[in-house]
Amino acid sequence: MVLKLLKIYFLLLVLTLSDGVAQNRFQDFLTPSDSLRVARRNTVVLLETVALGGALVGLDQLWYKDYKKSDFHFKNDNTHWLQMDKAGHVYSSYHLGRFSAELLDWSGVSKKDQLIYGATTGFVFLTAVEVMDGYSAEWGFSWGDVVANASGTALYVGQELLWDEQRIVPKFSFHQTPYAGARPEVLGNGLSEEILKDYNGQTYWLSVNMHSFFKESKIPKWLNVAIGYGAEGMLGAEDGLINTIFLPEKERTRQFYVSLDLDLTKIKTENHFLKTLFSVFNSIKVPAPTLEFRELGGLKGHLIYF
Repeated sequence: MVLKLLKIYFLLLVLTLSDGVAQNRFQDFLTPSDSLRVARRNTVVLLETVALGGALVGLDQLWYKDYKKSDFHFKNDNTHWLQMDKAGHVYSSYHLGRFSAELLDWSGVSKKDQLIYGATTGFVFLTAVEVMDGYSAEWGFSWGDVVANASGTALYVGQELLWDEQRIVPKFSFHQTPYAGARPEVLGNGLSEEILKDYNGQTYWLSVNMHSFFKESKIPKWLNVAIGYGAEGMLGAEDGLINTIFLPEKERTRQFYVSLDLDLTKIKTENHFLKTLFSVFNSIKVPAPTLEFRELGGLKGHLIYF
């Protein structure tokens, strides 16, 4: 039934966009405004407030209620998961702030206000989640997480102030691993959960647009070089579990990667729907040939790495 509804929706969408008048109106709607449009700005603020507020309420009701409450306390988790969780905080804070700033830009809000009220959204939201952690007996308020949140926001704001563009973009990729099957209650059961929970399969990247640093060169504007960080051999936040189970990597180890990537936002198009899609998906690393350097030694090449 759901599949049929999706097919009907897709057909209606295609028919709608195929109509010239409707398509032009859709393009006009997606085009960023040159001046402040109060109705757009208010809509953005309202929707973001509802969405992020709803997310916090949902976390409290669907996640934290299953764990014991406690007095507010701190927890030093800087050694957990070989810092993969901290990389995730940088990535999340950056892109939440970027998306919010771009929505305000679409509304015609000034660059200054985009950076003050938009780019800081990720830091504010994730720090609110951190406060909720502080009241959970299972976790605790982590200053390491807050520093990572601030780093993600600073990466976006700093580039806008320095270059008025984003030359270095955090990106994410994922591949499934056998570790989740060994401990699904912690690392996830099924692809959707594993993407969020299995740090062994996650890779976080800094994707650098080469043409942005060499404006007079003939380097394609869409070509990036990406530096990645990952880790493997983890069944829990800290040491002590992996040696009891037969898995590919017996020791916890860091991995470093060098790869090619695409900056989708540099692909030329006048279609603002495509520009919007490119902006959203520019948070994901494009699979490409990759060199892997392992902390425990060894160099490995991947024809295609996710």
